[in-house]
Amino acid sequence: MTMDHAELTTEQVLKRDIPWETYMTTKLISGTALQLLRRYDKRSENQKASLLDDDGPAYVRVFVSILRDIFKEETVEYVLALIDEMLTANPKRARLFHDKSLANEDIYEPFLRLLWKGNWFIQEKSCKILAQIVSARPKNQPSVAENGEISDSKSKFTTIDDVLKGLVDWLCAQLRKPSHPTRGIPTAVNCLATLLKEPLVRSSFVQVDGIKLLIPLITPVSSQSSAPVASSQSNQQSIQLLYETCLCIWLLSYYEPAIEYLGTSRCLPRLAEVVKSSTKEKVVRVIVMTFKNLLPKGTFGAQMVDLGLPQIVQNLKAQAWGDEDLVETLNQLEEVLKDNIKQLSSFEKYKQEVLLGHLDWSPVHKDNFFWRENINKFEENDFQILRVLITILDTSNDPRSLAVACFDLSQFIQYHPSGRLIVNSLKAKDRVMKLMNHENAEVTKNALLCIQRLLLGAKYASFLQS
Repeated sequence: MTMDHAELTTEQVLKRDIPWETYMTTKLISGTALQLLRRYDKRSENQKASLLDDDGPAYVRVFVSILRDIFKEETVEYVLALIDEMLTANPKRARLFHDKSLANEDIYEPFLRLLWKGNWFIQEKSCKILAQIVSARPKNQPSVAENGEISDSKSKFTTIDDVLKGLVDWLCAQLRKPSHPTRGIPTAVNCLATLLKEPLVRSSFVQVDGIKLLIPLITPVSSQSSAPVASSQSNQQSIQLLYETCLCIWLLSYYEPAIEYLGTSRCLPRLAEVVKSSTKEKVVRVIVMTFKNLLPKGTFGAQMVDLGLPQIVQNLKAQAWGDEDLVETLNQLEEVLKDNIKQLSSFEKYKQEVLLGHLDWSPVHKDNFFWRENINKFEENDFQILRVLITILDTSNDPRSLAVACFDLSQFIQYHPSGRLIVNSLKAKDRVMKLMNHENAEVTKNALLCIQRLLLGAKYASFLQS
């Protein structure tokens, strides 16, 4: 790919003269197309606007048919520049591509093909135009599969699913190995920030392992441009790229399969690093909103406390932000983090009590909220806490400790989705059975409850208890 093509602009391309008449004589375009082009080409923005208002779909048909039938690079670039110009002047014109009169045109195919075939100017414009057309489609547009009567005529057509998957493949290819040294990655991220609102794009992007391509881009801007001569423009571009990357992560934080990946990657530490040093309000806002989404999920709360997020939030609150929603979100984040610290500390206390082997009826044992919120922590260190509770059943002479240990096992069985299987596999049943003949009533009562839950499952056991 030659660099002069890479640096082309729409304005430069539109200065060319294209021999439309020649194309008509060689039957590459129709007489009607030629008339429309003569009327439109080289006119002022106002003249073009009024032609598009009157006859928009007809122009779209001509542009798409040229991209389908003519392969000369200069002409392809020129038509892409015309479409780019038209959509830049008024983005709502993307709806023209979905006009009913174009139902028999395969409007997506030429752009999708050019994504992989052309030079950088052609690739970038095709990507940008496709993203705009896709986003402008009517929300109730039936997919080919649903609409039986049009499926025959459209079977050879490029479907919306083909387009979204094709775009994801191209965008990931750019993130892996950009076609243009400085514009490949920003173009891809900018486009993703629009398209990740689409459920199919989210699922395809996660399936092809796209998230790991975004994570290295979450980097504080100052360290991206350590050269003192970094111009303010390149600094602006770095901030924009960072913002759009964080926007992608925020959109993914609504999607369960992506959340799992975000939890095990370097995503959180990197976001924390960026938010600590960023003064750009829009960057801070989108990261804080991402934290708010992730906080209630899985082990994110504990991770955030470990990363020192409570202190970071304190520092952010001390700054004067113009955006009231940001201040509000920071306050909410602070509250939920406080609760998380409490939960962590209540589990830590509980753990100490179990590890010391002296159990008593402290409030946590019967606190349903404690069990619900902390049940996954019992899995740590290969179910260490459960193993210790079972050891207490074997070794303790203290009736209170034995009763509480039986009760805690029955709580675990009730609150953990695989509780019965896990407690059975740790060979607890025989030990609890022995305690049903214990001389202390408190021990036998709790041993019985534990056996009921082991044999019957939580639903019946709580019924028996009532």
